[in-house]
Formats: sequence, C-alpha cells, structure tokens
Amino acid sequence: MQSAPDRHEYPAHWEADVVLRDGGTARIRPITVDDAERLVSFYEQVSDESKYYRFFAPYPRLSAKDVHRFTHHDFVDRVGLAATVGGEFIATVRYDRIGADGMAATAPADEAEVAFLVQDAHQGRGVASALLEHIAAVARERDIRRFAAEVLPANNKMIKVFTDAGYTQKRSFEDGVVRLEFDLEPTERSLAVQRAREQRAEAHSVRRLLVPGSVAVIGTGRTPGGVGRSVLGNLREAGFTGDLYAVNKAFPEDLKELDGVPAHRSVRDIDGHVDLAVVAVPADHVPEVVTECGEHGVQGLVVLAAGYAESGPEGRERQRELVRHARADGMRIIGPNAFGVINTSPQVRLNASLAPQMPRPGRIGLFAQSGAIGVALLSRLHRRGGGVTGVTGVSTFVSSGNRADVSGNDVLQYWYDDPDTDVALMYLESIGNPRKFTRLARRTAAAKPLVVVQGAGSAPQGHAVRATRLPHATVSVLLRQAGVIRVDTITELVDAGLLLARQPLPRGPRVGILGNSESLGLLTYDACLSEGLRPQPPLDLTTEASAEDFHAALAHALSDEACDAVVVTAIPAIGEASPGDAELAQALRSAAAAGPAKPVLVVHVELGGLAAALSAATSTAPRARTATPDAAAAEAGATRTGPTEPGTAPGTPPAPAAEAAASEALEGTHLIPAYPAAERAVRALAEAVKYAQWRREAADPGKVPEHEDIDEKGAAALIGRLLARGQGLTLGTDETCELLGRYGIPVRRSLPAPAPDEAVRAAAALGYPVALKATAPHLRHRADLGGVRLDLADEEQLRRAYSELTELFGAPQELRPVVQAMAPRGVDTVVRAVIDPAAGAVLSFGLAGAASQLLGDMAHRLIPVTDRDAGSLVRSIRTAPLLFGWRGSTPVDTPALEELLLRVSRLVDDHPEVVAVTLEPVVVAPHGLSVLGASVRLAPPPARDDLGPRTLPAY
Repeated sequence: MQSAPDRHEYPAHWEADVVLRDGGTARIRPITVDDAERLVSFYEQVSDESKYYRFFAPYPRLSAKDVHRFTHHDFVDRVGLAATVGGEFIATVRYDRIGADGMAATAPADEAEVAFLVQDAHQGRGVASALLEHIAAVARERDIRRFAAEVLPANNKMIKVFTDAGYTQKRSFEDGVVRLEFDLEPTERSLAVQRAREQRAEAHSVRRLLVPGSVAVIGTGRTPGGVGRSVLGNLREAGFTGDLYAVNKAFPEDLKELDGVPAHRSVRDIDGHVDLAVVAVPADHVPEVVTECGEHGVQGLVVLAAGYAESGPEGRERQRELVRHARADGMRIIGPNAFGVINTSPQVRLNASLAPQMPRPGRIGLFAQSGAIGVALLSRLHRRGGGVTGVTGVSTFVSSGNRADVSGNDVLQYWYDDPDTDVALMYLESIGNPRKFTRLARRTAAAKPLVVVQGAGSAPQGHAVRATRLPHATVSVLLRQAGVIRVDTITELVDAGLLLARQPLPRGPRVGILGNSESLGLLTYDACLSEGLRPQPPLDLTTEASAEDFHAALAHALSDEACDAVVVTAIPAIGEASPGDAELAQALRSAAAAGPAKPVLVVHVELGGLAAALSAATSTAPRARTATPDAAAAEAGATRTGPTEPGTAPGTPPAPAAEAAASEALEGTHLIPAYPAAERAVRALAEAVKYAQWRREAADPGKVPEHEDIDEKGAAALIGRLLARGQGLTLGTDETCELLGRYGIPVRRSLPAPAPDEAVRAAAALGYPVALKATAPHLRHRADLGGVRLDLADEEQLRRAYSELTELFGAPQELRPVVQAMAPRGVDTVVRAVIDPAAGAVLSFGLAGAASQLLGDMAHRLIPVTDRDAGSLVRSIRTAPLLFGWRGSTPVDTPALEELLLRVSRLVDDHPEVVAVTLEPVVVAPHGLSVLGASVRLAPPPARDDLGPRTLPAY
C-alpha cells in the first residue's frame, strides 16, 4: 500500500460488486501500489488499437514510470479504479484533478480529466459504463463537479459511453480530438439510464440461471437416492432441453454415463460449456467446486447445501466467502440452502430443484425464500382442492434459501419484462433492501400484478438485512403505496394470484352476486361490505336453477353498467332438472366470454365436480382458440373418465408433451377462478379492486412542485458548516429556524423564560396575546397536563400563569418555560420525516396528541412526495374529517398543509444529511397554518445510497 505522505486512507467503501450487461459479475475497487504486476499483465492483453485509442500514439508497453503513476494515487486528486474478474484486471479508469489551465491541481478546483481502458475480450459487456458510474460517484464525494475527456474521433465505443450516460455535456472538436465535458450532478435522464442498465443487467443475470443451455449436477450419487441424484432425475423427467451432465469426483474413471447422462469426475473434464451448476455437495466441499466452476467458465450456481449463515457465526463467514469467491469469478448464486429453480417453458423445461414433479406450465411466477413454503405454494397451485379449487400453471419458480446473492429484487428485474409471466407471487421472510424493492415493485406493479406475503417477525438466521426503525405495519403500508398487493397468508397469496392471472381488473368496487343459495349469497354480500366493496342485493336463482338460468343471470349482470364484477355462488342442486357440473361450468364460461371486461369468480360448496369442470378457469396456461374436454381435463390434472393410454393409470398426471399440448388447446377459453369459501373469493376480489385503483392513479402520479423561494444552495452551505462540528447533532432553535426558513417553512419564535421578569420581557418583544409553555420532556406537547397556558392578554395574566405553573410542576429550571406569540386557532397536527436505514426517506402526518400517540393514527409516504401524494397523505388518516368540517366545524386550510408537506419532502430529498425532521404542533387554521415547534437532526450522508452507482449487496 502507499505510504502516508503519498495517499489518504484507503477508501474501502469504494469497493463494489457489479452486474455487467451480459449478466456476469465483476468487482470494482481502487488501484493500489500492490497492483503493479496486475496492471502490466492487463496492459499486455490489450490490443494495439485499444492502446492507440487510449494514448493517441503507438504505446506497446508501460514504462516503470507509467506503472508508478497508474498505481500511486492519493484518492482525492488522483484516483484509479479497476474492474476485476478472477482477481485480474479487465478494465481501468482514472481521473486527475485539473485547474482552469488544464494542469494538475488540488481543491478547490472542481474539474478532472478521466480516461478508460477496457481489455478487448471484455468490450461490449458494459464494463466502461459501470466504471463511469463509480468514478463519477467517487469524484462527487471528492468535490469534483465536472469531468473532461479527450477521445479520438474513431473511438466510437468510448464516445458512446460518455454520450449515453445521460449527463449534461458539452462537445467540441480541436486538433483532431473530440473533447467532451460533462457535469457530474445526476440528472433525471442519467438516473433513468442507470436504472435501465441496472434492470437489463440484473434481469440477464437471472435469465442465465433460469434459461441455461447446459446444466451440471455436481455431487450426483452413484446409487439412487440422495440430493444430487434426485435433482438429476428431476431434470431428466422434466425433459430438460439442453445438455445435462452428472459430476462426482468419486465416480470410477471408467464410468462414462449415469442414467443415460454423461458422467464426469470434475466439471473441468466436460468438453462443452456449462451454463448452470447445481451444487449438491456438503458445505466443506463447496469451495473446491466453486473454484472448478470458475475456471471452467460456469455462469451461475444453485447451491443446495446447508450449513451456512443459518447455522451460526462460523456458517455466516463461510457464506460470505462463498459469495465473494463466486462473484470474483463472474458467477451469481441462488442459495445456499436453496430448494432450487424451475422454468416450465417448453423451450427450456428446467426442474433444477428438489420438487419431484414439474409444475404445469402457466403464467404465474413464484419466488419463495423458504423451501418449505415453496413446496407448499407449488402444491397449492398444482393440485385441485385444498386451498383453491382447480389448478394453475407456473412460468418460473425460484427458492433462494439464504438469498446470499440472488434475491427477490433480482427476480423482480427478470419478471418485469418476461413475456411468459403475467402475475408475480412472492413469499418474503425478509427484505434485504426495502428501498430498492419498493422502487422495483412500483415499476413492476405498473405492468403486472405483484402479490406479496411478508414475514412479520425477525429475519431468519441466514438472511443479512438492514435494521429498520419503522413498525412492520408501516413498512406494509409503504409497500401498498408502491402497488404491492400485500396479503397475510400463502392461501391469500394463491387466491389473489388465481384471480389476477386470468381475469380482467375490475373498473370499480360494485359487485353483482347471483346463485342458487340465498344464504350463500348473503354471506357473500356481508363479506363484500366487510372488505369495503359495494355489493348489489344478491339475486337468488333458487335451488331449481338450470344451467340456462345461470347463463342468463350472469350475462345480464355482466351487461349491467352499474356492476364492475360478479360473484357466482353455487351449492348442490336438488331434482332431476338440476344442471350437471360440466354443464354448469360451460354455461358460466360461455356467459363470461360475452363480457370479458369484467371479472367473474365462482364460490362453490361441496361441488367437487364443478371445481374440476372449472379447473380451466384457474389455469394460467397459454390458450388456443379451441379447447376439447380432454385437453381441458388434462390441463386441470383431473381424472380421466374415458379410456386411458395403455399402461397409464387413471388420474396420472399428463406427460410433458401431452401437458404442453393441453396448455395450447386452452387458448381462447374464458378462465374462471373458483373458491370454496365466500370470504376468500371476496378478499381476492377486494385486493384486485384496490390494485386496479392504484394502477389508474399510477398513470398520473402527480409532480414534485418547484418552489422558487427555496434556497437549496444556502441550505447546503449551512448544513456543511453545522456538520463540521461533529458526526451528528440535533440543531438548536435558531439553527433549526434558519434551515427550515431556507425552504420556506417559518417557525413561530419562542423565547426562553427562566424567570417571571424574563417572561414579561419576552412577551413585550413578541406582542400580546402570548402562550406560556413548559418544554420539559415530560410536559412538552401535553396541554392536557396543564403545562400550556394560552391567550395571556397582558402582564398580569402572564405572571399569574407563571406562578401557577411553578407551583404545580416545580422550579423553572425543571419546567424550561418559554413564551410564544399566539397563533390563530385551528387543528393541531404533526409532520415528521425520517431517513430509515432500510426503507429510506419517509414522510409522516397525523393529528397531534392522542390520535397519533395513543391510537397510532399516522399516514406515511415515501419521499420524494408528489402533489397527489401530499393530498392523499392528508386524507388517509382516520381522523381526517376533523380537517374538513366535521360536525359543522370550520374546515381548515388543507392546501397550506399540503404545501408544507411538499416543502419538508423537498428538504429531506435534497439533503440526505437531514436524517430527521419533526414539526409539532403545526396548527392548521381556516386560513394558513403556524409551525409552533420544530426539531432537526443532521448526520453525515451515507457514502452510497440507492441513487448512487449500481452495486450488488456488500459481502
């Protein structure tokens, strides 16, 4: 490492793992003197053309002086970063601070020259773009605001790296060289470019795991049984379309095949390329396997082995080393302690999991951290009866285990533009990065439904998560605001998924109810009221209703403009004229087909035959224009009533080819979900109604208003001066008022009154009438305890109130009394903003006092808040009617309140150093409002946040 005079402390927080454009990984880190040999080796592998583009002249080798210059940095004015794979350089970038004359300089000069060099074999992988994001973040941290780069006109790739980054830039041409200058302040376009690159890279990294061209199962046993042999069998039986290999170092040297699969003692012995390795060896042997996979160029690993973070501190360190090892070689990991992955696409047919049976192909994506929950979800979606009648299909399934690397966020990136997935279902025991998850969920939910069960307890032992200070209920509310359909159980998860997978979204909460049971109809009606829906009176068709009666009633309900969705209830009918199950199912499907713009749900009681007949209604398989009963039955997994294939028992699940054909045959049928209980059907429908409303509102999310009176630069300078005092501090009254004032948030002055005479002088300065308040922690904001005296009109009343306070509560030094000018009467409210380490910046609002403190009646929104968010925030608390003229009271100035919320949001969003703001009380009057109390806490900003360069979670 460099000596102290030559460098500042090594900036370890600049180290990061990144996902490249093709889905592989690389490590970015600062270059040090220890990298001299790596730098020389790297340069020798760069083509002469690339060297010419870098140095504008033939430059076959680096001199000793060059090596010294490119490896000795002070990490302030001279910085070099390298991207590495397998510990070796594949690309470098450096900047040198320059002055106005273009020569080397130090601060306060805020411009730097930047230059890249990428090994030819790795060009086109997005390495330079990732390095630019990171070197720009480093430069901003070192108070460099602008980069300059000189590029030869023929070097189109590098020019494109700069011009595509989205920064505000200036371009000139002089002396045969293109000079690019660009500001490093993130812009809306640069952030959009960064997010799009992140999505493509992370989605591609998951695609390499779910759509492999070849799979090696490492740890395949020589005898039947065992994890590895089971996975190999599952892959074979699923009909995996790529190349398959069995690997075990204990295989005899003369063993060439196992179960018809090529057998090898090491993955290095495989002649062909291996995309995915399923690692089924004990944890102690995994490092050796990872090394072999890295050397062979394997793209990804599914690690089934246990004995990692879930087993304690030693296992946690073993898990960290596993992730570091795999990422260093460009691989991503699902697991460890994983159940496996599944892709039902006919072009892939991958079952690299412990699930003994391949799920039916369909349109639902499943993610579960827990293997046991994953099994339960697959079972619920695969079989008829139990949770939801009928069957459904799965597009992809990922069980991440300890999710040491690939997480739900990565899978969301893949599902976002996956054409085979219409609905995403996720069981999350923990959320490692809620801020990013919320951002990705909002984008995904705008395109397709996302249903989530989130664990309420502490994170499992194997999961590394950021601690949150927010209550679980608050995090759930924030997820719902991001468009997530938040449910409590896996039963509700499947119920909602079935409805959303193949029924249109309802246009509103109006529900029609019809069926052959008056009692079941009334149960459904009551359930709708409980869920906030607006049901119409149930239509009782009586138990003598025929299939034609059901068809006519459903068709009429769907044609009713006052109806947004229909729930059909059915019980066993009595009499010879009662419809058969298949006949009733066909009648409902044909009526629903005439009104496809409205969702239809069926609640059945003791009608197993109807559930089987409607099984197509809960299938999410791709559908053809016509469907035969046999095809529908095959897709449903129902027992065949006709002749079976020779050697096939009745009820045997269809073979892969037959199943795929059945899926295609269902195209064109109108699919109806069926539920065994009214409450479950209505709850699923209510979630669909709320989601549809969110989709409509998300189409016009509002805007963050520009306030011309905001002094952002002045506030930044003030924050910088204040933080120079220490690592974190709560501001004093004057400092708080000054900072808030720069954002147009005036705070009513209060003056200390340590004695009666000081109180009188303070009142004279402020002007009567005044308020006398005790600010001791146990009395602050507690008017109910008598610690506040209002409307004191003169000196006599003030002295009397002062005497009463001291007699009741103690000496002035204990009470800390202050005098404040009276504000117009109104409703007392509280506004808070906090930067949570997990959820990010959150704005909260409620009424001051018991409503928020005792009842927890607070509403929350993620910062930055738009004008629409501010309006909904004010109206979403239960006590909101008090602001709008409840029981004849005068409505207060809610537009002024919304503007205050927007200004607080801007303050926290503009300055991440502002980690907490509390305004209490904020008295909202019929005209205007008054902030009577305020506190602000500052802390140094995080080195990297979700607005920083792309990185994988640190390990």
